[in-house]
Amino acid sequence: MILIILPMLFLSQCNNQQMKGKDQKKITFIRQETMDKVTKSLIDKYGKTNQFRIERGVKQVADFWTLKDGKPEEFEKFCQDNFIPDQKELNKLFIRLSDNFEAIYGLFNKLTLKLKWPLDVEGTDLLPIDQIFGAYSPYAHLSEDFFSDKIAFHIVLNFPTYSLKEKEEMGPKWSRLEWAYARMGDIFTSRVPAEESQFVSDALTKSETYIANYNIYMGNLVNDKMDTFFPKNMVLLSHWNLRDELKANYTKDGLSKQKLIYEVMKRIIMQEIPDSVINSKHYQWNPYTNKMYKNGKEQQFKPEADIRYLTLLNNFRAEKKIDKYSPTYPTYIQRKFDGEMELSQPEVEKLFIDFISSPTVKQVAQLISKRLGRSLEPFDIWYDGFKARSNINQDDLTKKVRSLYPTKDAFEKDLPNILIKLGFKPEKALYITTKVEVDAARGSGHAWGSQMKGDQAHLRTRILKEGMDYKGYNIAVHEFGHNVEQTLSLYDIDYYMLAGVPSTAFTEALAFNFQKRDLELLGIKNDDKNKEYLMALDNFWSVYEIMGVSLVDMNVWKWMYANQNATPEQLKKATVDIAVDIWNKYYAPVFGVKDQPILAIYSHMINDPLYLSAYPIGHLIEMQLSRHFEGKNFADELQRIYTQGRLIPQLWMKKAVGSEISINATIDLAKDALKNIK
Repeated sequence: MILIILPMLFLSQCNNQQMKGKDQKKITFIRQETMDKVTKSLIDKYGKTNQFRIERGVKQVADFWTLKDGKPEEFEKFCQDNFIPDQKELNKLFIRLSDNFEAIYGLFNKLTLKLKWPLDVEGTDLLPIDQIFGAYSPYAHLSEDFFSDKIAFHIVLNFPTYSLKEKEEMGPKWSRLEWAYARMGDIFTSRVPAEESQFVSDALTKSETYIANYNIYMGNLVNDKMDTFFPKNMVLLSHWNLRDELKANYTKDGLSKQKLIYEVMKRIIMQEIPDSVINSKHYQWNPYTNKMYKNGKEQQFKPEADIRYLTLLNNFRAEKKIDKYSPTYPTYIQRKFDGEMELSQPEVEKLFIDFISSPTVKQVAQLISKRLGRSLEPFDIWYDGFKARSNINQDDLTKKVRSLYPTKDAFEKDLPNILIKLGFKPEKALYITTKVEVDAARGSGHAWGSQMKGDQAHLRTRILKEGMDYKGYNIAVHEFGHNVEQTLSLYDIDYYMLAGVPSTAFTEALAFNFQKRDLELLGIKNDDKNKEYLMALDNFWSVYEIMGVSLVDMNVWKWMYANQNATPEQLKKATVDIAVDIWNKYYAPVFGVKDQPILAIYSHMINDPLYLSAYPIGHLIEMQLSRHFEGKNFADELQRIYTQGRLIPQLWMKKAVGSEISINATIDLAKDALKNIK
């Protein structure tokens, strides 16, 4: 949750500009000479040993100070009165702030959990009012309030904010306390007016609504002979459901369906799709010829009119408005990578290009082609044939699971035994599991961590009346991995400001390492020697696919910053050109087909700006950790690694496995699989 809170604060704060009138003219309120005067006065008073903190602190206060906060002389007085030069006194302030933030985040988290309870957990009748309460956020005005009552100014004056570059250079030498101070300084890095934050929120909400209603009625798709291929009532959301249906059709007679889906995707990317067939069951449509029919008669239509790219452009324009309020990271690209992910965009881009340029890609592609018995098609970037299907009957697994876990209470009671089987000492297993509560989820399941000591983490999974089935159990083991991380990284951390992990990728990596041991925890030995090899190849191919999509996402945002007055039509052309260029460089040599725009299909690009890179980063971390755990005591290493706290990712990984985030483990595991798979 803290990984959600900090970006929320990051976006919902305001900077050093006083806004006047509707033209929102940018005015610097605290002048440089005033800053210089205060800085010199404090250095003269407290000495050069405090020079860095004084210079950084005064500038940070000036960055965020507006007329509403006081006149320039009040700014001077605030800095003079509230800068803390003594380390003992500074530490007292730090501890008090940490305790108070733990109470605020913890109680707000508990309140959010309570308000969402009817939506998330079985056993309560849903009322219309529950949706309203579930959408309520107690965090909404936290930043605004803390600037108004000057709590935020006390923090930015005394705890410097460091850029990612500074953390990379200085962080390896910092003590744990210095890292905790730095994380305190990360809480307030911008101050955005409420109307600008609302503009971002509105743009994102509209993009989510646009994507959520982008359904294709598959039973209405036809070929030149007016043949249909899908059930009449099948409705698929773009792109996720379309992709998953394509993946599901690696069957004897599935190629025709896959080709038809691929044509649909290309029409969406090019915005040639008839507007009348989106989320509509009233027309038949031939994606090959792009002709629309009603009762067998061809109909005239209007294409979608570049709405996809207008939606993307509106997200850019909204985020661009925030740039001037973020002195540390003055572009959305920097805020997303340097600020949120804490990996620079050029660093991530190079990592991805190095991976997709690997010779191993061609070797894996040749194996896929051999398994399919045909040349590769562009949509084979979603090849699904490496999934390690269990050779154990699913019904038998469900029967065993239900005998063990007929209720949520039975599963909760067995949590200590699960940890003991994974190598935890009994007392540590009990210590962790007394802090985890199991709930019967309305949906498939999730993990909800505590944000303060003394509160419970929650494990949600689907439990039917007949008891837990194998699918629910498999998900529960995954979510339990999250809960273990959430508990260790809160309770076993020396400073609250270091609680958690660098990003969601790191907690997902542990959850998957739990999940793949699910049969072992049931006492079932899987003798399928190919299982590990298949998992390695499946992960490798997934990373290859999503890295290309991520490169398109990054380069489209760079293009928008370079062409800020672009029209939706110009953005469409640029996006397609970027997607085709990346395809031709890194995918055409593997697939033998040029000029394909398919890497631009992902809906994340439209409704979740610049999030896509988190997926391949997470896969790389998962593989590095998996390889590191081999031959070691899983429980001991897990506890050592996941009690480092929220360092920057590269330092966290170096301390965890001895090297920074790397493509090597994923490639090496794939190479090993190619040599040994049967």
